[in-house]
Amino acid sequence: MMSMLSVTASDDKRRFMDPLDHDALDMIVSRISYGGNPEHKRNPGDFGLMPPSQPRPDKSLCDEVGIFKKAEAERLLLDGVKRGMISQNWRQGFPQNIWAVTEDGIAVEAQLENAGRGTYHGYPMPSTDHFAKAVVERWDNTNG
Repeated sequence: MMSMLSVTASDDKRRFMDPLDHDALDMIVSRISYGGNPEHKRNPGDFGLMPPSQPRPDKSLCDEVGIFKKAEAERLLLDGVKRGMISQNWRQGFPQNIWAVTEDGIAVEAQLENAGRGTYHGYPMPSTDHFAKAVVERWDNTNG
């Protein structure tokens, strides 16, 4: 039987990178930051975005998984890297995507927003997204 980790839809470009050593992961952690995106916020929290919130009906909202503090979003981003939950696709020295799982078991995805500065914005993955299941499975099988 195939693991969920190896199953991806033919149109899905998201794939986990092969494991990196701790030094490489620490290097990534030292170079990235969380910026946020008003399209994924109903409540602007303390993200300091301009405009503060501009939710779009076709976007998942951080509010739905209780992420209102920038520090929490950044912690998830950094924890994702530390656990090796990074994309095999890179742009200008940064992984295109970083994944993590909230304390409530919800998969979240961060996308590289500014490759020049290494800033990301994130959002909860819909439960219908098959890759969300792979994220939770891999998260549960890594050391945090």
